[in-house]
Amino acid sequence: MSLKTILVEDSETIRENLIPTLAEMANAHVIAVAATASEAVDALDRHAQAWDLAVVDLFLKEGTGLTVLRAARDRLAHQHMLVLTNYPTAEIRRRCLDLGADGVFDKSTELEAFFDRCCSYSA
Repeated sequence: MSLKTILVEDSETIRENLIPTLAEMANAHVIAVAATASEAVDALDRHAQAWDLAVVDLFLKEGTGLTVLRAARDRLAHQHMLVLTNYPTAEIRRRCLDLGADGVFDKSTELEAFFDRCCSYSA
């Protein structure tokens, strides 16, 4: 069964590359895409019990991924949130984990670990 995924990413180029790669490598089906924090919160609410994975960038067209993490703190046990960012400083990692992220990954250097984690949710 595929991972119903909400992708929160404002870069069209990254979305275009990430969606098919998630499908191929992690059996993930993207059911919603958001470029702003408010669009992401709306998508999480609209698909409240349907989503399994949310992939969240931190710096969005409007707002931040921290707002998205905060909005999903009371998610269901089977729902996972992973942060995929270009700025995974120690402080950012701590803040994301404190807000309920299941993991924080660097877009440049930790894609293999990111996809491994995604696969662990579909196993």
